[in-house]
Amino acid sequence: MNKILVVIFCMCFQLSCNEKPMELTKPVDSKFEWSQVQKLNPAFDESLDSLVHKIEAGKYGYIDEIFITKGDSLLVATKFKNDYDLIGGEMKGKMGCGHKVCEDSTKVNIYNYYHSKYHPYYQEQDIHTLQSITKSVLSTVIGVAIQNGKLSGVDETVYEYFKEYDLTPAMEEHLKLTTIKDLLAMQFGVVWNEIGMSLEMDESNVSEMELSDDWVQYVLSQPIEAAPGQKWNYNSGASQLLSEIMQQATGVTLSAYAQKHLFEKLDIEEYFWKSTPKGSTDAEGGLYLTIEDLGKIARLYFLEGIWQGKRILPGGWAHKSFVKHAQDIYGDGGTEGYGFQWWMTGHQAALAVGLGYGNQILVLKPAEEVIGIVYAWNIFDQEGEYILTDLLSLLEAVE
Repeated sequence: MNKILVVIFCMCFQLSCNEKPMELTKPVDSKFEWSQVQKLNPAFDESLDSLVHKIEAGKYGYIDEIFITKGDSLLVATKFKNDYDLIGGEMKGKMGCGHKVCEDSTKVNIYNYYHSKYHPYYQEQDIHTLQSITKSVLSTVIGVAIQNGKLSGVDETVYEYFKEYDLTPAMEEHLKLTTIKDLLAMQFGVVWNEIGMSLEMDESNVSEMELSDDWVQYVLSQPIEAAPGQKWNYNSGASQLLSEIMQQATGVTLSAYAQKHLFEKLDIEEYFWKSTPKGSTDAEGGLYLTIEDLGKIARLYFLEGIWQGKRILPGGWAHKSFVKHAQDIYGDGGTEGYGFQWWMTGHQAALAVGLGYGNQILVLKPAEEVIGIVYAWNIFDQEGEYILTDLLSLLEAVE
């Protein structure tokens, strides 16, 4: 992510991290439903009207949906119409082709970013690609696996999960020192080019990984540049290694485990999760969810991992996830940091943020229990401002 964009949302909100365990209550049988707020405050209404007007005028490019909650109350759920058959129909490049220019049916697949069959919505359903917000869901599922005893914890080293791969002696030793925490915090220590790069760029490791036959082997073949845990570098390959770890630890794919132990618990029924050529779950950007269901996963963090009276995440997982395990990630004395697959901002880590290709945005304000989500698909050549600054201004007006 471009450093300028990180600085934009480095704002001074206060985060209260109450580590006192929440009391488990009697499980609730009924499904959770967001309560509807009938009346909002004038400042919020004015800010919302302004944002919607700018979206409809195309100021931010192609915005598909916005969703805002406070506590269990739904404040905003608005969808905008974009004709992606028309918008991307004639696009063609390294990462796909539009429906008007695809040469044959083999080009129409789940990793074709320009074809409206799969992006941004999956086959005309209400589920939208999360792109790298998938990583924050991945982290959540890892927490679930720790709660269920499938993983011993984030300090577990990872070599045993990869010893059957083709490893150099240096990589073998590197993996023996690497922990799950190092992968979650993007401190794997290998050379990886991703931040600030389009998937169309030849230098992009993430696009090369997605085009390879074996994603895990591709990641493990990269040069080592630092000891694990010592240097932060945003690396979608590290997230994919976590998918492999989950598959070996649980005996099922990441998506299958998430479906049974997270999605079912939250009554999430509509989703699609991409698979790699080897059949493992794409943990770096492959999940599609409705915007409301993504909001449920975010809300789970405000509830200390307890949903409808049932514990899903370990006690304290939210706090551990939102700690800046990697601090001053740009090396300029700034306050930007990185948690467990979450971007952390502000002096007190006041905002936990998920960001995805195409301008997917998930903002959590834990102190106020406010969630803001934007679904978009800004991957084309259009000009537009980044919506994050104005979204944060709107969230400030929530009472």
